[in-house]
Amino acid sequence: MRPASRIVLLALAAAAAACAPVPLATAPAVSPALTVEVGGPTPLPVRTPHPPGEVFIYEAQQGDTLPAVAAHFRSSLREVLAANPNLPAGITTLPQGYPIHVPAYYLPLGGSPLHILPDSEVINGPGAVSFDTQAEIAAHPGFLAGLSDYANARQRPGWEIVDIVAREYSIHPRLLLTLLENGSGALTRPEPVGEATTYPLGYPSARYRGLYRQLLWAAEQLNNGYYGWRGGTLTELELADGRAVRLDPWQNAGTAALHNLLAGMYPQADFDRQTGLEGLQQLYRSLWGDPFERQVDLIPGNLQQAELALPFLPNRVWDFSGGPHDTWGTALPLGALDFAPPAMEGGCALSGEWIAAPAAGIIARSEEAAVVLDLGDDGDERTGWALLFFHVGTEGRVAAGTVLEQGGQIGHPSCEGGRSTGTHFHIARKYNGEWMPAAGPLPFVLDGWVAASGEQPYEGALTKGSKVVSASTTSTAANRILYALPGQTTP
Repeated sequence: MRPASRIVLLALAAAAAACAPVPLATAPAVSPALTVEVGGPTPLPVRTPHPPGEVFIYEAQQGDTLPAVAAHFRSSLREVLAANPNLPAGITTLPQGYPIHVPAYYLPLGGSPLHILPDSEVINGPGAVSFDTQAEIAAHPGFLAGLSDYANARQRPGWEIVDIVAREYSIHPRLLLTLLENGSGALTRPEPVGEATTYPLGYPSARYRGLYRQLLWAAEQLNNGYYGWRGGTLTELELADGRAVRLDPWQNAGTAALHNLLAGMYPQADFDRQTGLEGLQQLYRSLWGDPFERQVDLIPGNLQQAELALPFLPNRVWDFSGGPHDTWGTALPLGALDFAPPAMEGGCALSGEWIAAPAAGIIARSEEAAVVLDLGDDGDERTGWALLFFHVGTEGRVAAGTVLEQGGQIGHPSCEGGRSTGTHFHIARKYNGEWMPAAGPLPFVLDGWVAASGEQPYEGALTKGSKVVSASTTSTAANRILYALPGQTTP
């Protein structure tokens, strides 16, 4: 990138933030060995050992947060803050290209520094809006066009299976097709070879037989990698042969997602090939062209949550039954919260309580216990802020396309969809297709109640001023929240 272009980029990123970053002090020189040119023919650098705590300049990538950057470089948030005294307080996500001084601690066994795909080619966000899975499969001669599988209560054609997984896990369908081609030639081979129809991803596990289960496995690995890197909890991988690989500190979340997936499939030599210049990226280019020409920025600097009310009607009391936990399936991020109507008895009793829209929007999707409220004006859950509600009962569930004001009725809590031991509903957020953790630098806030994690998934608390409500599956006065209108007193 030319210096002039970089100046414009940083100016735009700062303008998009709620508070403009103050220019940093004179920075230390960047080691040439740590300069990466991604997506091109430039030879990849070798990460050389360096003294513990040596300070490097890291130019933030979209979606980065300070805690995650610190974790990537084996540093600490305290050290990074000390090295960057002019950072604005309370910043959520870093503006793309913003230079951060990072004290770094070298460890061996580093993985490839190649950025295989940009984040927007991994996430089912704005970059996927014009992608037509059915048409793309039909345009290729591979056996995927004739493949079908059972998913969500009925037999479905292959393209619909791909779209279901892409939609539910928010993963770009183009990536899922690329992985199927990589595993079995599903797009280009007219006839399947060997067990290609049983294991089209190339992952031979009896637990994940068939197109749908193969893609479910892939989606979980991708999301665990993507959001593990986003949150700074994933720094090391165990390959299929038991060897360890550490993710490169300059890696992007989309590539970390692919590394996590490929680590579960391949031993060292094959993993190195798949993550190198002649691996998965080369296959992608042969199918779709240069992925970086399609790159779309997903997360702006200092992203702020849309203002949200509590997701139920005023003057009603609900139980806060689940703190931050899996957003979809059993994968990261821990982006969901659970609420249940107080009941005299447990189980899956019918409830007349209404789930209500926390903000105005358009119902982008309403199907099979799931409702998605798009907070924008295009009715597309892949752009801007969107809210997922799950375990919404069939009876009374709002129809897709409905325009709701804040407080509009979405449906009733239930036990429908997935696993559930009691009547409740599950709510999660995403922005431009990317799931947002419920706690952390950009926490879930509902009518001023701020979510925090506990030691384990489903634990945690909501805090509003001096009031703290802890999550519990047992209905007691201690975990109840009254949605009080202004002027009313909360318990």
